[in-house]
Amino acid sequence: MSNQFQQDNLIGQSNALLEVLEHISQVAPLSKPVLIIGERGTGKELIAERLHYLSKRWDQSFVKLNCSSLSENLLESELFGHDAGAFTGANKKHEGRFERANGGTLFLDELANTSGLIQEKLLRVIEYGEFERVGGNKTVHTDVRLVCAANEDLPSLAEAGEFRPDLLDRLAFDVITLPPLRHRPDDIMTLAEYFAVGMARQLKLELFEGFSPSAVKQLMEYRWPGNIRELKNVVERSVYRNAESGTAITHITIDPFASPYRPTTRVKTKERQQTNDTPVASVVAEPAKTDAINFPIDFKTHCEENEVSLLKQALEAGQFNQKKTAELLGLSYHQLRGILKKYNLLDK
Repeated sequence: MSNQFQQDNLIGQSNALLEVLEHISQVAPLSKPVLIIGERGTGKELIAERLHYLSKRWDQSFVKLNCSSLSENLLESELFGHDAGAFTGANKKHEGRFERANGGTLFLDELANTSGLIQEKLLRVIEYGEFERVGGNKTVHTDVRLVCAANEDLPSLAEAGEFRPDLLDRLAFDVITLPPLRHRPDDIMTLAEYFAVGMARQLKLELFEGFSPSAVKQLMEYRWPGNIRELKNVVERSVYRNAESGTAITHITIDPFASPYRPTTRVKTKERQQTNDTPVASVVAEPAKTDAINFPIDFKTHCEENEVSLLKQALEAGQFNQKKTAELLGLSYHQLRGILKKYNLLDK
């Protein structure tokens, strides 16, 4: 078992956490896919590591990838690899995460952000244990235990057509749902003290003086929307800011941005058009003003041209972030991608 896993081991004694740990112990020995569902900062990656190190694959590779951090093309290449010459710059063969995790466990975080293409290829790997590298025609076989995580309600996404129901069925052999920190009040101070002692060691302090009653009250009454990750940041910040006092921490700074000098307005960049200083988002939302039309016209071509123009304006307004652009147009992410593909705008 790796040192990293031992150092970051799950901490707490609340019933909610103990139930999760028992669930993990039951499913870990099986080489079946597992879904981990939980809010941001609840420790989904730690759960995936625990599943791996309690399994029969514990001495093999534990490979992880965040699916939200890459475009579709890069994600496909990172997952399945590519052959030399597959695309410009692909000078040699690249082994993807499925090949590198062969015999071990592959953890895919933020699964809800994957496209239909990626989901289709994942389904094939789960069903047949095989895939092809990007730009290749050779079938690659792999033996991987897949553990996936999401902070969204995947069944609802599947019902809305934004996630493949057949993939969800394959992945959800079992589902581990993590309780947010606000449902683990008994663990808050245990975690806070653990993070505080760790920070004191980093600062080479002789000892950690503890939390005053007022600081404990602050920690216990806060709702922790960022969960354990937020608690860790808050506690470590409080320890270092209090390091020279030699006394117990009396005040917790929850929000590091809190300041009477904090700017309250956004700096205008691409949000304004250079021509008339009108917000681009407004241009997208309002019907475009067109010149008088000389009939007869090709109705289909005219509509397509207007649609392409609207899509380009929306992409610019969303700073070419497709999820943000979809929100501006009232579409789902996958609906937008389908329309962009129709007009060959995916790589624009």
